[in-house]
Amino acid sequence: MRARQPDESGDVERDGVRIHWDRYGEGDTTLLLMPTWSIVPVRHWKFQVPYLARTHRVITFDGRATGASDRPRGPEHYTVGAFADDAVAVLDATGTERAVVAALSCGSLWGIQLAAAQPERVCGLVTIGPAVALAPGHPERGVHSFTAELDTDEGWAKYNAPYWRRAYGEFLEFFGGRMFTEAHSTKQVEDFVAWGNEIDPETLVETDVGISSCTLESFRHMCERVRCPVLVIHGDGDAIRPHAQGAALAELVGGRLVTVDGGGHSPHLRDPVFVNRTIEEFVISLTSRPRARTWTRAAQRPRRALYLSSPIGLGHALRDVAIARELRRLQPDLQIDWLAQHPVTKVLESHGEHVHPASAWLANESAHVEDEAGEHDLHAFQAIRNMDEILVNNFMVFHDVVSEDHYDLVVGDEAWDVDYFLHENPELKHFEFAWMTDFVGWIPMPDGGAREAALTADYNAEMIEQRARYRRLRDRSIFVGDPDDVVGESFGPGLPDIRQWTEANFEFSGYVTGFDRAEVADREALRAELGYGPDERVCIVTVGGSGVGGDLLRRVIEAVRPAQRLVSDLRFVIVCGPRIDPRSLPRRTGVSYRAYVPQLYRHLAACDLAVVQGGLTTCMELTANRRPFVYVPLRHHFEQNFHVHHRLQRYRAGRRCDYDEARDADGLAKVIADEVGREVDYLPVATDGAARAATSIAELVA
Repeated sequence: MRARQPDESGDVERDGVRIHWDRYGEGDTTLLLMPTWSIVPVRHWKFQVPYLARTHRVITFDGRATGASDRPRGPEHYTVGAFADDAVAVLDATGTERAVVAALSCGSLWGIQLAAAQPERVCGLVTIGPAVALAPGHPERGVHSFTAELDTDEGWAKYNAPYWRRAYGEFLEFFGGRMFTEAHSTKQVEDFVAWGNEIDPETLVETDVGISSCTLESFRHMCERVRCPVLVIHGDGDAIRPHAQGAALAELVGGRLVTVDGGGHSPHLRDPVFVNRTIEEFVISLTSRPRARTWTRAAQRPRRALYLSSPIGLGHALRDVAIARELRRLQPDLQIDWLAQHPVTKVLESHGEHVHPASAWLANESAHVEDEAGEHDLHAFQAIRNMDEILVNNFMVFHDVVSEDHYDLVVGDEAWDVDYFLHENPELKHFEFAWMTDFVGWIPMPDGGAREAALTADYNAEMIEQRARYRRLRDRSIFVGDPDDVVGESFGPGLPDIRQWTEANFEFSGYVTGFDRAEVADREALRAELGYGPDERVCIVTVGGSGVGGDLLRRVIEAVRPAQRLVSDLRFVIVCGPRIDPRSLPRRTGVSYRAYVPQLYRHLAACDLAVVQGGLTTCMELTANRRPFVYVPLRHHFEQNFHVHHRLQRYRAGRRCDYDEARDADGLAKVIADEVGREVDYLPVATDGAARAATSIAELVA
């Protein structure tokens, strides 16, 4: 799922070739984000578009042979001039008089051509990793023929037309590895390979020949005609184009050079926060008058906290509200704003909490999760990896909020974007930061094989390295649970044991249920209040705050009739949550349907049985209230299958029923009949978790 969709799209035809363009956002300044070499689509700007489009008008277009644009045959269609003329056509088609132009690698060639030929239309130029032969290239790249059949395919011998035709996939893997020389770049390489497979190797050969027709002499002449300000961003670890080429370009055009120390060829993909901020600063320097501002003296500033609650699973919200309540008790003058998204905002609004208006700019993570899911199947690790575009967008929203307003404290409950990008950009931290989570460690699913095991280990290793290098980033690291709740697994080959590492790097609050257990202690009175009769057995079926659980709801509904034959007084209450329309589900006698239930824990405390997903919050609410329940973990959801399952086993709580077992209506009905009203022997759940977490966090603003 994309972080932002275009506001307008169109096509323009030039010399018989159709070029597709998109527009995002509005603003006085237009940015034209250029395509690059056709081995990747314009989607390589995925981390920049949502951020820049919040305040500017952003235009992108699919370069020839990519995306929705045409794929003409013949190298004459892929010259520097062809791409530059396409850019002019797009400016005309979108009614753009002037723009700040940004380009990557080979795109810098047509960016320079555009700025030289159309000086009145280009008010600034950003080039990233420019592929310009103004300085010698890497020596190993220039020793092999591009067109001749070679007697080796080692190293840069893979940059060879015959090799592309017979082993294109291997070339993409090689080139992707050279694009991203930074450690822990598995996702970036994976994206590059997928993008590269969108163009056939024969067309790619033609693009290379077409670009090569630009001579050094003609390019120098173009550079001498550039009159607009130029920003060059270049990594000094670029294995595609040496840093010296970017430095030479900056020198020739009188531009500013920004070096990414240790950066590879595409820092806008590997270090998007830094590049986004750098581009924005450049744009502001070109186009904006100084803004009026107010500075509040430190003594006059109210004590303020920004609270971030993960929207992936609605359960975090209730525990976070409970912790916030305890924080206010300890620090009565603490003002708390929430940066949150649907469906968390429904919980916050029902408790009278203040949601920061910038929350409207957050890209919805729950919608992404639903988009990634199959039939009761969510590969959670891959879903998080594929959410990178959304996470960058949401961190940039967070960064703007804490830059505009003073906050003494930021609390992040599994706010993965904030924790990760603060560690990647530690200079941006100017507040106390408390991090909370109820699991630690990415764990591979068995059917993922060696590749998934390697990927999860790489992600774990990066996290461990971040924490070792920048321990100061988290002023508090709180595990919502006890040490025994942590799985006894390894982070991966050569990496620490998860439980031992967590004990050394976290403090433990005990579990946070998010409600006062005394409120639901009188179960008979509670059932009467909720309308549940004393002579009926009530089975609550709930699947959390996303739409992923719709398949499980349907499975349970199919099991209603056989279950009622086994338990005659059995009543089912289907709680759909905020993202599933009850009208989309089949109707059955003896079944009532509820949409979003703000105080679902009260119904769970009153029930005789619950059937739920494997989400931790709901399962632990049932455990705390000592109610029997059946949990059905989402397939491929490592947290539910390993972390939550481990914790429930420790508490001797619930009965696990895998989805394949739940497919059979009679079998699921038998499980329900066996469990309804069963006496339980769970371990007790802590009642002071919210107070313990809040006490630790409050010390940061005391």
